[in-house]
Amino acid sequence: MLATTPADQLAADYDVVIVGSGAGAGVAAHVLTGAGLHVLVLERAPALTAAQMTTRHGASARTFSGFDRLVDLPALGAARFVNGESTLPGDPQWNGNAMALGGGTRVYGAMAWRFSPEDFAMGSIYGGDFVDWPISYDDLAPYYDKVEHVIGVAGPSEPAMHDGARRHPYPMPGVPHNSIGRHLADGARALGLPTTTPPMAVNTRAYNQRPACVQCALCVGHACPADAKNGSHNTVLRSAVATGRCTITASAVVTGLVLERATVRGVEFVAGGRRRSVRARHVVLAAGAIETARLLLTSGINDPYDQIGRYLQGHLYSGATGLFADPVQDLEGPGPSIATTRYRHGNPGIAGGGILANEFTSTPFEAWGGLVAAGFVSAYGPGAVDQLAHAYRRSAVIIGPVHEVPQADSRVTVDAHRRDAVGVPLVHLDSPGSHPSDLAVADLLTDKAREWLAASGAIRTVATRWTPRRGPSADQHQAGTCRMGVDPSASVTDPSGALWHHLGITVSDGALHPTNGGVNPMLTILANSWRINEHLADALT
Repeated sequence: MLATTPADQLAADYDVVIVGSGAGAGVAAHVLTGAGLHVLVLERAPALTAAQMTTRHGASARTFSGFDRLVDLPALGAARFVNGESTLPGDPQWNGNAMALGGGTRVYGAMAWRFSPEDFAMGSIYGGDFVDWPISYDDLAPYYDKVEHVIGVAGPSEPAMHDGARRHPYPMPGVPHNSIGRHLADGARALGLPTTTPPMAVNTRAYNQRPACVQCALCVGHACPADAKNGSHNTVLRSAVATGRCTITASAVVTGLVLERATVRGVEFVAGGRRRSVRARHVVLAAGAIETARLLLTSGINDPYDQIGRYLQGHLYSGATGLFADPVQDLEGPGPSIATTRYRHGNPGIAGGGILANEFTSTPFEAWGGLVAAGFVSAYGPGAVDQLAHAYRRSAVIIGPVHEVPQADSRVTVDAHRRDAVGVPLVHLDSPGSHPSDLAVADLLTDKAREWLAASGAIRTVATRWTPRRGPSADQHQAGTCRMGVDPSASVTDPSGALWHHLGITVSDGALHPTNGGVNPMLTILANSWRINEHLADALT
């Protein structure tokens, strides 16, 4: 595991302090230290080794079992208010931040899609409440190339529908079809549906001195026991530390920014029960869309147009579950081995769209909830275990993320009176609910997923939709809240991630996204962070 430095051994100042250690933060550390700058990374979570991150199924970051999960804060003192209702970590409405060294990349599923050229121009193409990014696909393409090779991405040899141009192939071959992937390939051929292999930040062969995936199926929701899943902690943070110019301090909760008039000069944090501060020439915020916005809101940052915290978004997921007469699952990980990008764009009468892919391999514990919801097994009572044993290998899920319409009233605010365990105002997450356009896309994805499953041999299919009961759908794909743009009255930062109204501070995570694509956003967070911090390094050196 990465070496960490106790808070009482830190220097008084650094070139750059980075808040967070996930996707955007790790790339920031890699780029800035590579430019000769001295960087401090502050992570609120402890630095757990892989052995300490239990493989207990109920502790998965993807299940909501009522048990303590791998990457949740302790419930005491960590409430959030979702549309006015108090919610604790472990509840899906809390909209989790992965509290781990490595952030969400420690336990994510590692899908590594690029956004398509259309995803950067949603306002121009569809209008309505969609907006364009201040950069294009061509602006980000060189950085997609960089992160795919530095992080390590396995992907197909041929472009998929709606893919942008690429200069270099993926550094590793894509994951092979598993059993359900082969069935779905047959069904797709029968429908004339174009398919591809989902790109994954997983080693399909030994890469960067780490081994290939052993297909154990403890992928999404768990830390990889083989160290074959590629995240911030075992790639870019590791390379940053190797320069001798990156210091990491874990269990350090940043509580505020140090301001001198309109310039950020450092951060305040709590570690070891003590309140501390450290100064820096520049601060990079990469704590996730919710916590990044919260830190700005609680630090007195100037926000004359009331933009900080708005347009919080993630992904409504929609698809279908199918039941087959015979076993179709070999239970090999990571799971997703076939996808269609046909529905990302070009859907008549519908704004945007999304991909569809076969789902990650589920543990029995995780599968049980989905099969109960589908009506394929009983929740309890005589025969429930036998029903689960029968359906577990005879069921499959095809599902995908909806390219959501950003809404100004889906937002992060902070409580005027109540504070958390370290004295920071509690978070409020408010949302008017799913946009009608999102629901239309969700219906389309469900219909197409059911059609695909039936063509692949499913004897029963039911709609499957993962949507919040209330509040925003941010959760693991959270974005927005500090959107970048060219108009200070309609954005929080300029196209380089620098705040419009303050010096010395840059945002470098998914909070910058004006829209969030119809695919998993991780690779775009990585690539955009590289672009932003390359610009910052030029300014500081």
